Amino acid sequence: MQKEYEKLGITVSDEELYHFMVEEPHPALVRNLSDPQTGQVAPMFADEKTGMLSSEKIRQFTQSMTPEQETQWLQLEDFIRQTRVIEKYNNLIKKGLYVTTAVTKRDYIAQNTNANIKYVIKNYKTVADSTIKVTDEELNSYYNAHQNEYKQEAARKIEYVAFDIAPSQEDFNEVEKYMQQVAADFKTKKAGEDSAFVVAESDSRFVDQAFNGPGALSPLIDTAMFKAEVGTVMGPFRENDGFVIAKLIATKNAADSAKVRHLLVAYQGSGASQTVTRTKEQAKKMADSLLVVLKKERNKFADLVEKLSDDGGKTMPPNKKEGEDYTGKGGNYGWLNAKSGFVEPFKNAGLDNKKGDLVIAESTFGYHIIEVLDSKGSQKKIQTFTINKLVEPSSKTAQEIFTQANTFANANKTNEAFQKAVIDQKLNKRIAENIKENDKNIAGLESPRALIKWAYENKNGTVSEPLEFGDKYVVAVITEVKEKGIAPLEQVKEDVTAKVVREKKIEMFTKEFASAGSTLDAIASKMQLNIEQAQNVNFNTSAIPGSSNEPTVIGAVSVQKASTLSKPIGGKEGVFVVYVDVVIPAQQQADYKVQQQAQTSQMQPRVDYEVYDALKENANITEHLVKFY
Repeated sequence: MQKEYEKLGITVSDEELYHFMVEEPHPALVRNLSDPQTGQVAPMFADEKTGMLSSEKIRQFTQSMTPEQETQWLQLEDFIRQTRVIEKYNNLIKKGLYVTTAVTKRDYIAQNTNANIKYVIKNYKTVADSTIKVTDEELNSYYNAHQNEYKQEAARKIEYVAFDIAPSQEDFNEVEKYMQQVAADFKTKKAGEDSAFVVAESDSRFVDQAFNGPGALSPLIDTAMFKAEVGTVMGPFRENDGFVIAKLIATKNAADSAKVRHLLVAYQGSGASQTVTRTKEQAKKMADSLLVVLKKERNKFADLVEKLSDDGGKTMPPNKKEGEDYTGKGGNYGWLNAKSGFVEPFKNAGLDNKKGDLVIAESTFGYHIIEVLDSKGSQKKIQTFTINKLVEPSSKTAQEIFTQANTFANANKTNEAFQKAVIDQKLNKRIAENIKENDKNIAGLESPRALIKWAYENKNGTVSEPLEFGDKYVVAVITEVKEKGIAPLEQVKEDVTAKVVREKKIEMFTKEFASAGSTLDAIASKMQLNIEQAQNVNFNTSAIPGSSNEPTVIGAVSVQKASTLSKPIGGKEGVFVVYVDVVIPAQQQADYKVQQQAQTSQMQPRVDYEVYDALKENANITEHLVKFY
């Protein structure tokens, strides 16, 4: 592209660059100085009142940059300079694209001149393809006359079978035996030792401290755990692709639902507010002090929420009026239960405490001072620690599966043998078509670059050695090779044959129509065809009612005069004969400027992506990066 810019003498002066970096910041610069998720301009560059990028703040920044910042700013300048060069180049081409008045008028008339038609169609399906004899000479003749229809990019088609590297029954037995010993050790652990033991033995390395109600645990242990005594260990039991052990750590009674209000004391870095500057220690001290005050004077709760709480929910929504209630007013969040969408520490503080209790709970948002205003019901909740162990294939199992794949590959070295073995062994064969040389993905395979590279380094019909992709070994065969250029006749013979068969049917049907009569009624009667009708057919009509998209037929109708019968027209679905009953001319326009501008506007944006592709195609560069990675 740089050669194109230089040939045209496109440059960006220092004055112009300064204008787009400072005086009128370029949209690309604005994006670079904004948060990609929120779209908000970084505070150090934003105007305090508008939030927009401030030219004055940019000036201040550039006058006091550190060496590191100066390097980054120079990179930004290079980026904006290059962006402006590309914009100038594209705009030059866009301004050179123009739709003439004559073309606009022609398109307008074609799109707005409507015809009401009657027609008959003899469908190609009425004659079986097998009854049409096609010679090699006819195939070659059609192929040679239509070679441009068979231009193609380089591509490969492979078929493959996958041998999943999955755990054997022996692997499951080994892990179960190990987990039985872990369960025995888990029973001997004293209070305080359980957490460390879970972290050491569990694949997840996670200790879930939550208390759960009925229905939250695995169905295999849920009912039994709620009847068990603290310290009970259950398992190992099979779950999904592994084994699980569970130990009952503690029980408690909690309310089914609770009505609460809270005051939030956030700290810097917590999820409540980005403007809070107090430290976590300061927040804890403040929360403890407020708890003392509120325990003495609870009537101050709503007032202190208004003045001190960092919870955004206390703010009145725009659709509410002064005096109306809303969730969060005065810190009041109404009734909650175990399924409510609050953070766990907040919910637990409400459900685990009694009516009238005032407690502090810490969450990711900060410290909540929570008052339980009311509660209903009671249910048992239990805390269980679980150890999970995924069963993975052993090296012995992996070797056995590789041996299976290798045996299959060595026994079936040709495509014919490969296909027969797949059927005989009832294997699940998968197909990957139209693989390009620089593709990086094949559905269902993990990082398949090696397979794509192999497909381009070998001949059609080659069978691969076992290749490992993630949790499977793959044996593949190349079943089709397409090289860039005109596809050879043998590769497209099926399509060419279908086209020649259709042309012979058109010729056959055309003769039938010619001898059937000179009117649509006579033709329909003689050939036992139904007369169909269509209204308002024009050059832009996508499909004729009762048929598929028929551009050839629509094109012919668009230039046919009223009260005339067409010659037989070979379409996609069959051969048509059309009678144009009425032609409704397009309404004349005083001028065509509006349509002309619309067509030009639709054309110009194509420059941004089509020009590069055109230059790339014209350069005739063949990329072979696949050979190096």
